[in-house]
Amino acid sequence: MEQDTREEYDSGESGRVSFDFRGYLFKIINLWKFVLLSIGVALLVAYYINVRKQNVYKLDSLISVENDQNPFFTANTSISFNWGGVSGKVGKIITAIKTRTHNEKVVDSLQFYMDYLVEGKYRKEDIYKKAPFEFIIDKTKPQLLGSPVGIRFLNANEFEVFTQFEGSTRSAQIYSSQLVKKVNVPVGVFKKTFKSGEVIDLPFLNGRLVFKPNLIVKPQSEYFIEFSNFDRIVKNYQDNIIIAPSAQASSSVLRLQLAGHNKHKIVDYLNATSAILSLSELERKNLYATNTIKFIDSSLAAVNVKLKDFGDEMNNFRKQNKVFDVTEEITQISGQLRGYDLTKEQEKAKLAYLDNLENYLNTKTNYTEIAAPTSVGIQENNILSSVGKIIQLAAERQNLEYTTKESSGLFKELDRRIDAEKNVLLETIGATKKTIGIQLTTLNRNIANLEAKLSGLPEDQQEYLKIQRKLDISQEAYNIYMVKRSEAAIVKAANISDITVIDEAKDIGGGRIGPNKSLNYMMALMMGFFVPMFLIFGLFLLDNTIHGSDEVEQLSKIPILGLIGKYNYKNNLIVFEKPKSAVAESFRSIRSSLQFLYKRQGKTEGKTLMITSSVSGEGKTFCSINIATVYALSGKKTILLGLDLRKPKIFGDFNIENDKGIVNYLIGESSFEDVKSTTHVENLDVVPSGPVPPNPSELLMSDQMKILIDQLRQDYDMIVLDTPPLGLVTDALELTQYADATIFMVRLDYTKKGMLALINAKYRTGEVKNISFVLNFYKHKTNHNYGYGYGYGYGYGYGVYGNAYHEQDDQSILKRVKRFLKRI
Repeated sequence: MEQDTREEYDSGESGRVSFDFRGYLFKIINLWKFVLLSIGVALLVAYYINVRKQNVYKLDSLISVENDQNPFFTANTSISFNWGGVSGKVGKIITAIKTRTHNEKVVDSLQFYMDYLVEGKYRKEDIYKKAPFEFIIDKTKPQLLGSPVGIRFLNANEFEVFTQFEGSTRSAQIYSSQLVKKVNVPVGVFKKTFKSGEVIDLPFLNGRLVFKPNLIVKPQSEYFIEFSNFDRIVKNYQDNIIIAPSAQASSSVLRLQLAGHNKHKIVDYLNATSAILSLSELERKNLYATNTIKFIDSSLAAVNVKLKDFGDEMNNFRKQNKVFDVTEEITQISGQLRGYDLTKEQEKAKLAYLDNLENYLNTKTNYTEIAAPTSVGIQENNILSSVGKIIQLAAERQNLEYTTKESSGLFKELDRRIDAEKNVLLETIGATKKTIGIQLTTLNRNIANLEAKLSGLPEDQQEYLKIQRKLDISQEAYNIYMVKRSEAAIVKAANISDITVIDEAKDIGGGRIGPNKSLNYMMALMMGFFVPMFLIFGLFLLDNTIHGSDEVEQLSKIPILGLIGKYNYKNNLIVFEKPKSAVAESFRSIRSSLQFLYKRQGKTEGKTLMITSSVSGEGKTFCSINIATVYALSGKKTILLGLDLRKPKIFGDFNIENDKGIVNYLIGESSFEDVKSTTHVENLDVVPSGPVPPNPSELLMSDQMKILIDQLRQDYDMIVLDTPPLGLVTDALELTQYADATIFMVRLDYTKKGMLALINAKYRTGEVKNISFVLNFYKHKTNHNYGYGYGYGYGYGYGVYGNAYHEQDDQSILKRVKRFLKRI
């Protein structure tokens, strides 16, 4: 039968579930106060964050990207080419707004590296545009970084600059060059008085503070100015500004968005971004016209020099010679010569332009600076078309440089298309130059023929006509260039930016996106709940202590003999001195169970009961004394042997000495009658351990011990053996041969689960037999012992039967309330 029990035990061990979810759930229920406290703390933290955190706002504006063009000179060309179409512009605009250069311009124009502050409830608050003064900084001198400088108003015209320095040097920045340098500052408290508009020239602050008109400032009111690192502020706005198409159906309409703590700053930044972007795009759009005007201006300068020289030459000639009257025929020939000469100059200007263009194409790589061919009268469609395509492709390449690495295949494709168009243009230039050369040859021949007709005139008349011709040609060329420049300037002035503001940023109320107070409370609620859940889970996994009878049943198939509740008393004689208590009834229940066990064994003579445990402190001695007492009170002649030779305890409760004991008997020093003591409990004798021996295990293994047990079986009805802990020493194993029954004490909330593995192993191998568990410090709770029911009425002082039949300890109302709350 013992073998069958062990086989059942082994099968139960192998089928045991590794994680007790139900136990974990009841652990949570038992710690509901901790969970509730955690949720409360989390909600308080969320409230603290919500009231201290600054509001975050997000505002936006809408801009559109168009592709407007203006005619230049003729309907066949344009001063601003299509730089990749609207889609190309949109990509360029999106990229430009995220560039550092653009954001530097915006930050510098708004001076957002300087903040106006006032002391608030939780922090210094930004009062941008609400400050009663304006600080006009000197960008060429350093300004203190990272520390607010106080401004205290003394009266309507005076103020005090104050601050405090712990060290002698601080970082400052010169905003004209963005140079950060160390400056010497006065250590300690600094104060100095200035008047409104007076120049402030300090090592850490430079500029002028001007009071705003029509604003009344209360004396002694304090404000602060704080400067920030220019590059850091630019990087912050560069990272935070958002630009994207407003809708898929209209990709040319872009939405600008920016989030921040001050709505006025957001509005100004978005609007300044649109304005600067529009201006930059207009300058870029006018680049072709600007290059053309520069070319015309350089040509005008050269013609102007010639015109002045020829004018001076004519004046000198007239001073030296009398004015001649020429015939109508001569005047007609001279007019024809001027016409040929003007045409020749125009062709030479075309030829010079083509030579320069050819050289530019062969030596330069940036083709966006080409002047318009029409500026010198070139109307060939092939040349106009090729120049326009090259400029367009070059602009596309520049736009691509914003977003794409130079090694990308897109650059190779664009370069290939530019080179192909450039080769076509070079061939067209060569053919055009030949055509112009032929025209110049014809013009020179016609001019030579007309000059031959005038060769018969006197030399002074011929010289006069030559000077007049050169003067007329220069004047005509000058007039033509002036007309072309005026046309170019008009077209440039008529150009409008491709960036149009549809809906500018404006504070119309609302716009708050944070902090999300509801979300914070929800997150706090979740954190307050789940964090203790994880902590309890961790503690549950790491907890190796036995807390209830259900855990004992899961860990071992050894039966539970009984339950003993926790009962605070002055000594261990509870059964004798409190016979009506629930604990006393628990020991009577254990006695009844033992009687059933002994009856099954067929024991008639003196019966032995060994009481042991895994470690010290589990109630082994307490149980030994009270089980012996409950047997003695039932009329059984009982003896209690103190066999814990290493740590004797039982003598104190019976007011006997431990000078002599079982040790003295086993070594033959004293007789058994000398070491035995009769107690004040009827039918109960006690033998203490005696002095601690050097060889306790050998004494318990001696033949004298066997003789003693055999003799006691004859003299006593019940022999209770109080033994050492089984988990610490082997002494108890030596005594199992004398035990008819063994009680293994398990103290709840104290005994480790691993200790049951030890007794399980001893039980499986047969080293201990007829063993049962007695659970000490038992408490009946709704979240424990859900698998075990019997005996709890006796194990706990306030069980079902305890109120009616068991003696209650005297307790105050406060203790009764506390106990009631614990039961809840």
